[in-house]
Amino acid sequence: MSILKVDELQSRTSGNRITLPDVNNYPPYRNIIINGDMSIAQRGTSATGLGNGDSGYHTCDRWRFNETGTPTFEFTQTQDTDVPTGQGFATSLKMDCTTAQGSLGVDEFLLISQRFEGQNLQYLKKGTSNAESLTLSFWVKSNKTGTYICEFQDQDNTSQISKSYTINASNTWEKKTITFEGDTTGAIDNDNARSLDFNFWLAAGTDWTSGTLATSWQSYDATDRAVGQVNLADNTANEWYITGVQLEVGDSATPFEHLPYDVNLQRCQRYFYREVDDDSSMFTWVGFVDSSTTAYLQHPHLVEMRAEPSMSTTGTAGDYSIRIGGNTIGCSSVPSLSSGNRRVAHVQWSVSSGLTAGQAVIGKFDAADKYIDWSAEL
Repeated sequence: MSILKVDELQSRTSGNRITLPDVNNYPPYRNIIINGDMSIAQRGTSATGLGNGDSGYHTCDRWRFNETGTPTFEFTQTQDTDVPTGQGFATSLKMDCTTAQGSLGVDEFLLISQRFEGQNLQYLKKGTSNAESLTLSFWVKSNKTGTYICEFQDQDNTSQISKSYTINASNTWEKKTITFEGDTTGAIDNDNARSLDFNFWLAAGTDWTSGTLATSWQSYDATDRAVGQVNLADNTANEWYITGVQLEVGDSATPFEHLPYDVNLQRCQRYFYREVDDDSSMFTWVGFVDSSTTAYLQHPHLVEMRAEPSMSTTGTAGDYSIRIGGNTIGCSSVPSLSSGNRRVAHVQWSVSSGLTAGQAVIGKFDAADKYIDWSAEL
């Protein structure tokens, strides 16, 4: 079988020129944002009653619910299926106000944020005369029209920049594109720590709005962060959806970089993953017996994590058991972290009695809906 060259193929199409995509115009991994299409939600697809004291990660991976002060508002956050038509997205992040607060306290705010490691941002050349501009693009929808704020905070140099965008039409998906100029002052640390925050503002008290919006890079001033921001929390009818978030080097936006699901998942798992056994008959972890009541089992992480992760468990002691020889023994307490690093954790599993030091042991969940969480979030 012969293979036609491109020029030969063109000559056989009656003068109709074939245009091939120039993939070099769109380099891979140009999107600094992780999970910008909101497709990964390892913790779950819905979290209710979010308000005072609930800062943290709840649904879509890498997107942090961030509030301060003592607000009385509450929101439900979901991974939603309402998306802009014909753009290739299947999911969005939705914020739904369930308890309204018409008058915010001066120190109160609500943000949806993503935090970045410094070592992933060195090519921005921040702090040099060649500092790169950044272009943000995203799809947004809300019934609450008006001015909203996007912001960067440089945690290494205590500096900031904010830009506004306008939701013009109620309950209509709109695409927004915003360019932030490069910052020639203040290099970003080359490490795995939190260096830069990106924030979508949704509500802001006067501590954050009483100055002049910091539309160019400047030293931190709280009053300049969110000038003009509407209050999404002022009515229980208010909703806000976001998807297709892309942040890239340059002065213009390129088409959204749709990554394969498995690639997107692995990028998220660097910061968090949920260890689930959906078959409670399967023994998952192996290790050794240290004493008649204690064994240490290895839990290799799915990917190398950003830092040594913390561990949290669900359920009770009765949801875990170990097997030694031909005997299965229920745990006397939930497993707990003993030691570890970015690649593997050594977890202590305890029983009341019946173990022999030096023997090999395996462990499992006894209930298929239980899980262990590993977090190295910024």
